[in-house]
Amino acid sequence: MPGRWGRGPAKWWHGEFRGCGYRITIPRQIILQVLDESKEHLSAEDIYLKVHNIYPAIGLTTVYRTLDLLINMGLIFKFDFGDGRARYELSRGPKEPSHHHHLICTNCGRIIDYTDFVDEELELLKKTEKKLSKKYSFEIKNHTIQFYGLCEKCSTSKE
Repeated sequence: MPGRWGRGPAKWWHGEFRGCGYRITIPRQIILQVLDESKEHLSAEDIYLKVHNIYPAIGLTTVYRTLDLLINMGLIFKFDFGDGRARYELSRGPKEPSHHHHLICTNCGRIIDYTDFVDEELELLKKTEKKLSKKYSFEIKNHTIQFYGLCEKCSTSKE
């Protein structure tokens, strides 16, 4: 069980933990592994249920504390998609491009990651960030872009 998470090649986040002076504990490792293997944007409760199946000794409080730490370390992103539950995803990884944005269906809650036009968006955003940083003496670290509307299934069912 928990021992299997420590075997094999080290994931990219192991170096991040060492660089920040933190230990990579079994609960931290499993939470990151669950996020790495997920194709969805998981809530803390979703993460807890998946981790608890692997490592029953974990508590929901540990999951919340670990998620806060991982956000502060820049290893994961926290999103609010308007459904009243925070959602989490890895900040980078081998399975997908590191930078993407979201389309959120306001009817069914479907979340679509997209990378179309990201280069064009980033070029525009870099200019915007540069001007905002200068105007307000504000150091911008990151941004999110989320578009809200109806997915194909919901828009055709409304017709």
